[in-house]
Amino acid sequence: VQLVESGGGLVQPGGSLRLSCAASGFTFSSYVMSWYRQGPGKERELVASIVNTGGSINYADSVKGRFTISRDNAKNTVYLQMTSLKPEDTAVYYCRATRLWVEYWGQGTQVTVSS
Repeated sequence: VQLVESGGGLVQPGGSLRLSCAASGFTFSSYVMSWYRQGPGKERELVASIVNTGGSINYADSVKGRFTISRDNAKNTVYLQMTSLKPEDTAVYYCRATRLWVEYWGQGTQVTVSS
């Protein structure tokens, strides 16, 4: 099983980034996919989640209207489009797959928002 995040980097405030998480080794289309983040000195927090069909999506209040989660079950990939980025969005972003009692995590990708 692998979840491989990519797309992180350094961006100026107000900028945009698109994160990707490529999955392999399990039935991607059966799993709820989520993005979490952990900022410096902070606990890991849920950013957004999307059910296997894409029919139900949830966002943390802090990112509503700025971030968009989506998935492509044909490509076994989940995305996080981030716009209007703020310094407080600086964190390591992790991809998570869950189904019943099973969960998988990626290794994370760093996002730094700074001028």
